[in-house]
Amino acid sequence: MTPVGTISTLNDLFCRVAAAGNPRAMLWMDEYGEWQPISSDQIYQRVRVLAGAFLDWGAKKGDRIALIGENRWEWAITDFAVLAMGAVDVPIYPTLTGEQMAALVRDAGCRIAVVSTRKQFDKLNAVRSQTQLDRILIMDSAAPPEGAIPFGEVLAGADAFSNNRDPIFDEMVASVEPKDLATLIYTSGTTGEPKGVVLTHGQIAANQNYAPMDFDFTPDDALISFLPLSHITARALDYIMYTFGVQVSYCSQFDKLPEAMRQVRPTVFVGVPRVFEKIRQEVERRAGLSPVKKRLLAWAVTVGEAHQDTVYDGRKPDSTMWKMADKLVYSKVREAFGGRVRIFVPGGAPLGIDTAKWFASVGIALWEGYGLTETSPVIALNTPLRHRMGAVGMPLSNVELKFAEDGELLVRGPSVFAGYWQKPELNAECFDAEGWFRTGDIAHLDADGFLFITDRKKELLKTSGGKMVAPQPIES
Repeated sequence: MTPVGTISTLNDLFCRVAAAGNPRAMLWMDEYGEWQPISSDQIYQRVRVLAGAFLDWGAKKGDRIALIGENRWEWAITDFAVLAMGAVDVPIYPTLTGEQMAALVRDAGCRIAVVSTRKQFDKLNAVRSQTQLDRILIMDSAAPPEGAIPFGEVLAGADAFSNNRDPIFDEMVASVEPKDLATLIYTSGTTGEPKGVVLTHGQIAANQNYAPMDFDFTPDDALISFLPLSHITARALDYIMYTFGVQVSYCSQFDKLPEAMRQVRPTVFVGVPRVFEKIRQEVERRAGLSPVKKRLLAWAVTVGEAHQDTVYDGRKPDSTMWKMADKLVYSKVREAFGGRVRIFVPGGAPLGIDTAKWFASVGIALWEGYGLTETSPVIALNTPLRHRMGAVGMPLSNVELKFAEDGELLVRGPSVFAGYWQKPELNAECFDAEGWFRTGDIAHLDADGFLFITDRKKELLKTSGGKMVAPQPIES
């Protein structure tokens, strides 16, 4: 079966966004707290102008360009611009130290870096001599520091070319092939040493074509992009949203998320498990401030426990008590997410059956998924049509699975990467003789084909911001 929204490269996705005629394709919050729209045409023109600047600075197809910043419209524009010219972006967590950034920039061989703020510029500029960097572009254009190129200066006048298309630029965009490198993403290993995951346009596109099946996304949907775009999960999610014309709103600071949810009122919410755990804790904390509210929450959860399966099947229980609890309690929990979310997806780390059951008990089904940076990222996913609580879902139809003697999950398919950047010895270790990638996770399939992750060879922790942290260096 050919999935809806099929693309061959990420540039196919960009072309779809540019041609959508959507006046509110992106939203971003200005300094006054107001949400400002960016249209499909503005996306095209800004990407075209920025790609042209990169070319003028000597960048060419295959070159790596570092991207360091929080979730904001400039991040997405930079990503599309790098991909449009066939270059390779290297997203780096803005929480890293300057020394850590320098190590990654140097390893990737980046000559251009795009940073979000003065803070990020200062960190990188202080270690600039340790890198090959020629230019640093800064997104915050007000009072740019010496040595930085203002983003606004580069894009000046881009919006004036409304509805005009550049055939030379379009030809360059179309010339990028599935086999061409798209991104180099650094991820921690069990030792905490970063290694660059090399992903092509075709590998990410293959995952994009199958991951969203059964979700029925439409242009009426809305998403808040808040998980770090330097992580593949958040970035792949935004790509899916753009594919289906879903409005994407950028939230650059995690502490602004509650207010953003009230204002944007998203219909799709994707977060790491820690985000859901924090919301549960806040609901229980507020209820604990009043004996009456505490008893009311306990009663509502007890009522909901009897209807978990119905909720998890995407249906509303036909029960007077449940409907009463929904009106008094469950609706208030949904309001914490903006009150309009129809699809909740936790990912990036194990959810935990207790958290899944608690949310089902308050009327919310969480569709857990599983994947790795190396697999672009989704391997398996629960959906409204096919799901099992406690499982990470059914494998995507274009991914093959098998299990080693010790139960380790091995995967193969068009979305699986070919190896780590400049690490031939490591590549020999992580693939078996037949080309199956070793995930490092112990798993099994049940009789119905649902995948369960039961143990992990990797000992990595994920923070609420979505960053993977290796405990060994911290312990040391």
